[in-house]
Amino acid sequence: MNDNKNNEKTALIAGATGYAGRYMVEEFESRNYTVKALVRKDPSPPFPSNVQIVRGDVTKPETLKGLFDGVDVVVSSVGITRQRDGVTYRDVDYEANKNLLEEALEAKVSQFGYVHVIHGDILADVSVGVAAKQAFVDKLQQASIQSTVVCPSGFFSDMNDFLEMAKGGRVYLFGDGHYRINPIHGADLAMATADAIEQGRSHVDVGGPDIFTHTELATLALQVMKKPVRITYMWDGIRKLIACLLPWVTPITIYGPAQFFLSAFGMDMIGETVGTHHLEKFWTEQLLSKEEEQNKK
Repeated sequence: MNDNKNNEKTALIAGATGYAGRYMVEEFESRNYTVKALVRKDPSPPFPSNVQIVRGDVTKPETLKGLFDGVDVVVSSVGITRQRDGVTYRDVDYEANKNLLEEALEAKVSQFGYVHVIHGDILADVSVGVAAKQAFVDKLQQASIQSTVVCPSGFFSDMNDFLEMAKGGRVYLFGDGHYRINPIHGADLAMATADAIEQGRSHVDVGGPDIFTHTELATLALQVMKKPVRITYMWDGIRKLIACLLPWVTPITIYGPAQFFLSAFGMDMIGETVGTHHLEKFWTEQLLSKEEEQNKK
């Protein structure tokens, strides 16, 4: 909702080079904010020339000093999917965002927007990654700053596991496939985030315009791959058993993200329907892009 009324406001986007962060930069720039993109190293591809690049490491608070001066709103999508290089979920999803919050408070920033995950309060009990995110949300909501917590249902890219199974001609589902989800494109998430911040909403669960059961997702993936619809339904107790056993037999780099996805597939993940991007088109364009790349080789 670009209304040209924000040309005197400055937004600092943390996690600007990540999937969601890049769309945040584009969205706030389109709304005539002065945009500061917080990065550790030069972005590739580069941002438009009117986007201000500010350099800092969110895990090192001393590198953030002074970067928030004159900023009206901070938007953070900082987080990791899996632990690696000795960096933990707690280091990034909690501590790094806490560093951002403390600098925002010091600079008297008016608003702080944070990208969380839908059902974060429930999933925090079964996922170490979500627990770190939820701990930050709790701290943010207690802070003396207007906050907006945006909770997406799941990204289009998270649905690619369905497409990978479909390539083999069969999709495997836990239970009877009745749970529902409306995954969202990054551009639509950015739009919903900016809207929620401008509307002063404290919390919003968001998803894309299309709601699917798991069976419908599996069917769509097989159709996009031009395969017969073959779906195998597995006893849901297997999902629960795997989620319980993984921490005992795998490192956190594996069981961290796996716990989240296994738990998420055992509940509805539905947010407010927003946006204009559709999963079928996303998958089709993704496949065409891969085919073009292969033809160039």
